[in-house]
Amino acid sequence: MSGTDDLLVEPDRLAAELDSADPPTLLDVRWRLTGPPGRDDYAVGHLPGAVFVDLDTELCGPPGAAGRHPLPDPAALQAALRAAGVRTGHPVVVYDGGDGMAAARAWWTLRWVGHAQVRVLHGGYPAWTAAALPTSADVPEPEPGDVSVRPGALPVLDAGEAARLAAADGGVLIDVRAAPRYRGETEPIDPVAGHVPGAVNLPAPEYVRDGRFPAAEALRERFAAAGVSDGTAVGAYCGSGVTAAQAVLALHLAGRPDAALYVGSWSNWVADPDRPVATGA
Repeated sequence: MSGTDDLLVEPDRLAAELDSADPPTLLDVRWRLTGPPGRDDYAVGHLPGAVFVDLDTELCGPPGAAGRHPLPDPAALQAALRAAGVRTGHPVVVYDGGDGMAAARAWWTLRWVGHAQVRVLHGGYPAWTAAALPTSADVPEPEPGDVSVRPGALPVLDAGEAARLAAADGGVLIDVRAAPRYRGETEPIDPVAGHVPGAVNLPAPEYVRDGRFPAAEALRERFAAAGVSDGTAVGAYCGSGVTAAQAVLALHLAGRPDAALYVGSWSNWVADPDRPVATGA
């Protein structure tokens, strides 16, 4: 398979795989930063056989100084994934409500713990229903999985490493938040506005629209415009490590599987008042 095929799956192809003798494990990770929980959407309808996994409580640790969506406890994550039927060496497909952010964070988390066979449903649940494919309100009872969680398969940045990357020659730390948040003109969520000194701004809508990614060459051009070229060390952050996980997925699609995620992101950075804050363009 191509690199894209290893990362994304279109609805028609997924439908064929689900109709096969050995279908992939489906995880519904619909989530909203604010508003009703994704489990409510799942109860109304989901892909047949999909198991709901909660981003806030199962794929991430509890919020605190490490950020709003910190790394999960490995034992707790392993228990949640096994309960969802995730098996060692067996393909997984994750999907969300269409913007691709929660699905990307689920994809990143599974890859981070060493489960390489995980893809994102391109376009999420809306793409599935737009293709007139079947949905269900039945809640499956999967056979418990046997996946083993072994963190460290994808690179992670802490605050110090993020700062060093932003300041380094030949390094790029991408801030994927909206430009006014990056410039420090507004901050609707965190207590301090601004950005990590030296970080460059590349808002998410510049490389993904409605949860759908452009071709690899277009992604490479957009990241190159932000300073990411061959041999450039690159990492990404956002408010709490969800949208930035989507940036890491985009970088994988662009041929940069070495891209690092600052999981704690801005919510972790501003938890320490001694860390410097930059404002402006």
